[in-house]
Amino acid sequence: MNRTLGCVMACLVLCLPLSLRAQESGAGAAELEATHQALRTIKSDMEQALNAQDLDKLLSHVHPDVVFTTMNNDVRVGKDAIRAYYDKMMKGPDRVVEKLTAKFEVDALTRLYGNTGVAQGSSADHYVLTDGTDITVNSRWTCTLVKEGDRWLIAAFHYSTNVFDNPVLDMVKRSALTYGGIAVVAMLLAGIVIGRFTARRKAMS
Repeated sequence: MNRTLGCVMACLVLCLPLSLRAQESGAGAAELEATHQALRTIKSDMEQALNAQDLDKLLSHVHPDVVFTTMNNDVRVGKDAIRAYYDKMMKGPDRVVEKLTAKFEVDALTRLYGNTGVAQGSSADHYVLTDGTDITVNSRWTCTLVKEGDRWLIAAFHYSTNVFDNPVLDMVKRSALTYGGIAVVAMLLAGIVIGRFTARRKAMS
């Protein structure tokens, strides 16, 4: 009887640390999933805010000292600088963009380094410019997030696109071919006119 009771107690003592570790592991997995869900919410909110041109909602998810590198290689630091850039490009009298919609895709789960996370992915950005140009730019982005208190905030966001293959470059190439063709035709016409004028002068002399 005593021997049996002793065996049971020994098993409980041996199993207790394993049980605690299992609970801790489960709690860690749940916390990790909650973190990734919070980051997914940020991504969804940012996409919706951008497409709705809701700048206040968009800026609510960024750090006060955020660093934003734009598609046109402009670098803006802080919320006020981003707001000024947005107003310049989409609201001011000399604005370039009439409308912008984007669809963000992530490559994988955010890499977490303590209270810092790094995410990367792609974006299909549809621009309607003030001159009527309608293009879709396939972009790449990298986002760095930091956790302050119980909130994750975007500390840095970097946009880029393929400089060797993009619709803007295609437009430039088409323009060059068009204007190049016009120049060639103009030169030919000028040559014909000059040739006829020269021939007339010779005939009259």
